[in-house]
Amino acid sequence: MSRPRIAVLNAAHDDANTPRNFRRELDADLAEFDANAPELPESVEGFDGVVVTGSRSSVYWDEQWIEPTAAWVREAVDAGLPCLGVCWGHQLLAHALGGEVAAMGEYEIGYREIEHGGDSRLFEGVDERFTAFTTHSDEVAAVPPGADVLAENDYSIHAFRKDRVFGVQFHPEYDTETARDVTLGKDLPDERIQRVLDGITEENYANACEAKTVFENWLAFVEDVRESADASGVAEDDAELDADSADAAGAD
Repeated sequence: MSRPRIAVLNAAHDDANTPRNFRRELDADLAEFDANAPELPESVEGFDGVVVTGSRSSVYWDEQWIEPTAAWVREAVDAGLPCLGVCWGHQLLAHALGGEVAAMGEYEIGYREIEHGGDSRLFEGVDERFTAFTTHSDEVAAVPPGADVLAENDYSIHAFRKDRVFGVQFHPEYDTETARDVTLGKDLPDERIQRVLDGITEENYANACEAKTVFENWLAFVEDVRESADASGVAEDDAELDADSADAAGAD
């Protein structure tokens, strides 16, 4: 079977780190679209899944590209495509499905501990308490109706699932170069910036690499959905063939 084809909606405002990171971490055929442009796929057809990246924007800002992106995501969800949102993408998916996104009133940034419930497919093989790089001042304050919270820490909800839709607030795709670039770009006190930079070490990065497993787990889920759809299609074709054969026999 060919590799899954994934639509990557890049909302990162021309950040060179974002495409590099997702190309490295997603073992799939990626079709990348600049959501800020806005450049969105003409149709959800032809894709096996959707990834929505982080962004410097807030989901609730009045920027012309945000609601079209949310509308396209809703169409993909309605079509049954597995979706994964990271940071801003996590928030956009929650917003698109009826959840609430709000400002936190503070900033979470740096390598942090997060805890998941232990029974989610997305976190299979990940310790219940794990390390990941975080950078956000907005949060999913309420998950969409019918969604389950999968992970959180003292700052916010860090993962949710609704049917075939998953969101993670943390950044499993970050390398140390990205973590430094993002930290230096924040409008935060110099002392706090330095504390975060001091924490971007090879040891912390190595610990955070465990969180990358969520990409493997999500792509395995995409494959399962694709195989199930293929099996259903074969069954439908067989049923149609049987019906045609019966009609032909009846005509004889």
